[in-house]
Amino acid sequence: MNNAKVISQPDGLRRLTQPGGPALAWYEDSGIGILEVDGHCFKDLARTGALAPYADWRLPAEARAKDLAARMSVEQIAGLMLYSPHQMVPPRQGGPFSGTFDGAPWEASGREKHALSDQQKRFLERDHIRHILMMAVDDAGTAARWSNALQRRAEALPLAIPVNISSDPRSGAKAAAAEFKTAGGDVSKWPEGIGFAACFDPEVTRQFARDASREYRAMGITTALGPQIDLCTEPRWIRFGDTLGMVTEDVKALVKAYCDGMQTTEGSPDGWGRDSVNTMVKHWPGGGTGEGGRDAHYAFGEYAVYPGDNAGEHMKPFTEAAFRLDGPTGCASAVMPYYTVSWGLDKKYGKNVGNSYSEYLIRDLLREQYGFKGVVCTDWGITQDPSPEIDAFGSRCYNMQDHTEPERMLIAILNGVDQFGGNDDPAPVLEAYRLGCERLGEPAMRARMEMSAARLLVNMFRCGLFEDPYLDPAESEALVGCEEFRAHGEAAQRRSVVLLKNRPGCLPLREGLRIYVPVRHIGPSKTFFRGDAPARDVDPVADAVIAEYGVRVASPEAADVAIVFAESPTCNPYSRADREAGGNGYLPVTLQYRPYTARSARAVSIAGGDFREDFTNRSYRGKTNTAFNEADLDNILACRRAMGDKPVIVVETLSNPMVVSEFEGQVDALLAEFGVSRRAVLDVIFGRCAPRGRLPVQLPKDMDAVERHCEDVALDLQVHVDESGNAYDYGFGIDFEGNRLG
Repeated sequence: MNNAKVISQPDGLRRLTQPGGPALAWYEDSGIGILEVDGHCFKDLARTGALAPYADWRLPAEARAKDLAARMSVEQIAGLMLYSPHQMVPPRQGGPFSGTFDGAPWEASGREKHALSDQQKRFLERDHIRHILMMAVDDAGTAARWSNALQRRAEALPLAIPVNISSDPRSGAKAAAAEFKTAGGDVSKWPEGIGFAACFDPEVTRQFARDASREYRAMGITTALGPQIDLCTEPRWIRFGDTLGMVTEDVKALVKAYCDGMQTTEGSPDGWGRDSVNTMVKHWPGGGTGEGGRDAHYAFGEYAVYPGDNAGEHMKPFTEAAFRLDGPTGCASAVMPYYTVSWGLDKKYGKNVGNSYSEYLIRDLLREQYGFKGVVCTDWGITQDPSPEIDAFGSRCYNMQDHTEPERMLIAILNGVDQFGGNDDPAPVLEAYRLGCERLGEPAMRARMEMSAARLLVNMFRCGLFEDPYLDPAESEALVGCEEFRAHGEAAQRRSVVLLKNRPGCLPLREGLRIYVPVRHIGPSKTFFRGDAPARDVDPVADAVIAEYGVRVASPEAADVAIVFAESPTCNPYSRADREAGGNGYLPVTLQYRPYTARSARAVSIAGGDFREDFTNRSYRGKTNTAFNEADLDNILACRRAMGDKPVIVVETLSNPMVVSEFEGQVDALLAEFGVSRRAVLDVIFGRCAPRGRLPVQLPKDMDAVERHCEDVALDLQVHVDESGNAYDYGFGIDFEGNRLG
C-alpha cells in the first residue's frame, strides 16, 4: 500500500498512516475496506469496491458533500436535518433526559459509563440522526469512549456517515441561570462571555478558543453551539451575560478571535483539520432587543423591538465579523436565528413571525443579500404546537400557530433553513418533504433537501470525521483540563474582574485576616423552565477557599473584614396572579433590589399580540416588582451596621447591569465579576494580582434611566456616579490606587 502502515488495536480498531495523505481509522467488523488508488489509500465508505467521490479525501469538502447528499435517501436526509435530545453520559435514573440499556436503567444495567443507550442506538439506526447534543459527561475519558462507540455504530450503517457531536458552552467557571447550561466534563474554566468583553483584549478570547477547540475535539465534539454574538444593548435581558458585549467594534474583534480560534487547525492550508470545531454563531439577526428586557424563550417575551431604528447595527457582528473572518476558514460554519419576532423589520412582506419563519430575514437578507452559504439551524423547539398557556416553556412557533408542524418546517426549509434544533422526530420533516413535492414537484424538492444535506455534511468533512473520527481516551484524559489550559483560564478569570471602588487603605487586604462572609438568601423564584423554586439559603463560598486567604468567622463582630458576595437582581417578568386579578400579566424587569414601581415605563408597548391574549398592549406601567434576591441588599446593609469602621467589601456577580446606588455609598470597596471562580476574585482582593478588568457594560443611575433608554441602542443610559465622582460607564475600572485603567 505504497508505504502505508496499518496498526491493529485489540478492540478491532485499525489505523493506517500513509505518506502524502491523511491517517485513516476504521473497525474491522464495520464492513469498511481499504482501496488503493493512484498510490493512495481510501476508505471504501460506500462498500462498492470502487472509490466513491465522497470517500476521496483529495476532493474539496463541498464536492464530497454534494456527492454523498445525492446518494442519501430522503429518510436519511431528514435524519441529518435533526438534532438528538440532550444526551447525558451516562443517562442516570431520575435525572433529565434519562435512558435505558436493554430496558433497564443505567444503574441496574452493569454497563460502563460510555455504553450506548437503547435510545441512542435507535436514533442512529432508525431515525438516521447524526447530530448529537452532548450535555453532561462525567469526564474526558468517558466522553472519548462514548464518542468512539457512537462513531463505531454509525460506521457500520449504510454510507458510513459519522456523528457530529455538538455542545452548548461548557467552559464557564460559574454556570449562569439564563440558559440550560452544559456540564463541563473537566474542561478548563473561563469567564462567561461578557467576562471576555471585560478583558478588552481579543487575544484572551483567541487563547480561550484555541484551548477549548482542542479540549472539545479530545471529547469528540466537532460543533460548538456558539459563540453568542448578539449585541447586548438591552440591560434587562436574561442572556446578557452570555454575550460578547454591546459595542459593535469591540464585539466584532471578539467574534473574529473566537471563531478563528475555534475553527482553525494550525498548519492546514485551508484552516480545517483535526483541531477544528465548527462554530454556530447566534442569534441572527440579533436577539438582545426584547421589549422591556423580556426573553423569547417564553411567549410573553417573543417580541424584539427597535425604537432607536438600530437593527442594522445588531447584524454587524454577523455580517462584518462572523461572515468575514481574518483566518483561513473565512466564515463561521453555521448560524442560529433567535426565537424572536423581530417587530417591524420585514417591510417587504409585512410579516411579524418568528425569525426562522421570516422569508425576509432568512432568504432575502441572510442567504441572498449577505451570501451566507453555511448551515442555518433553528433555535431549539420552534416547530412544535404551542402550549395553551402563554406562561409556558415550550410555545415558540410564534405567530405560526395556524399551520401544522410539517407546514411550519416546509416554510422554514424554503426560506433557507437546513436544520431543526430540538427536534428528533423525522416524521414531520418527511411530511414537509411530501408537501414540498406537491407544491414544487419532486425534483425541485429533492434538490432543496440535498442542498441542506450537503451544507450539513461539509462541516463533517472539514473536520476529518470521514477519515478518522476515533479518539485515544488516555490522550483525551491528559489533554482536557491540562495544567496549561487551566492556567490560561484562571488568568483570564482574574483579568476580567473589575474594581469599581476602593476607599483609601481598603484594598488589597493582607492575608490572615478574620473574614465574615454572610450566607445569601434567595426568595421563592421561577426556574428557567418556569417552574416554582422554593426559598433557599446559599453559602456563596466554601470554607476551604476562604482558608487559603484568611480565617472565616461566624459573625461580623468577630471579623476584621466583611466580604459580601451578591448577584445582580433577578425577578419574574410575567405573573399569572396579576393576569387572574384582571391585569395583563406583564411586570417590569427590575435591576434594583428593593421593590420597583415602573412609573415612567411606556404607557403602550411597541409590540404585542398573541392568540392567547385579547389585547396587544403589554405595558407594565405603574406595576411593581421585587427581586428574588432582595436579601443580597439586606446582607450588605447589615454588614455595614455591624462592622462599624471595619471594611465592608462587596463582590457583585453581574449577570446583568444593575442599580448600585442602593448601597454603593455604604461600602468600602466594590468589585464586579462575570461568572468567575471565588478564588479569582479573592486573588484580586488580597493583592495576589492587580485589578485589570473594565466594565463591559454601563451601570444605570436608576430604573428611570433604564426605562428611558432604547432596547436596540448601546451606551444610551445615564450612569451611576459614585461618592468619588467616578462614572460607572462603559470601559471604567480602577487600580488599587484609584487610577482609571485603559
